[in-house]
Amino acid sequence: MTTEVTIFVNGAEQTRAVEPRTLLVEFLREGLGLTGTHVGCDTSQCGACTVLLDGKAVKSCTVLAVQAAGQHVTTVEGIGSVEALHPVQAAFWEKHGLQCGFCTPGVMMTAIGLLQERPQPSEGEIRSALDGVICRCTGYQNIVRAVQDAAVRMAARDAQTASD
Repeated sequence: MTTEVTIFVNGAEQTRAVEPRTLLVEFLREGLGLTGTHVGCDTSQCGACTVLLDGKAVKSCTVLAVQAAGQHVTTVEGIGSVEALHPVQAAFWEKHGLQCGFCTPGVMMTAIGLLQERPQPSEGEIRSALDGVICRCTGYQNIVRAVQDAAVRMAARDAQTASD
């Protein structure tokens, strides 16, 4: 038995027939081919599957696709492009906030969720927000620096947008 579900993903309406038990991460990866959202642990511990659901960072392995019906989901594919990186992407690139890259989409989406909620977070707030994402490579120092840099970039972007 399937249910038709409509979710707005990266600004586009997406309707698919899904089984009621289909996870949002499966809807994104298998249903839409958006493989930037990674499946790392299948237990909601690693955070590699983090996306924004109506602007809030959530682990997409803990949300059923039917629960996301009618909501807006942003994945790592929807935040920027090669030609125009999102400030978080640019900061991660320049501050070396990644190594193997497996956790990076989840870390970046978590950072964006944090920065939308708290535009100028303290180091402690950044570390607390990142607590739900496991990175086995970096030791988090450069990730924290990248999030701090992204906060400055996003504030500058918002100030520029406001003055235009």
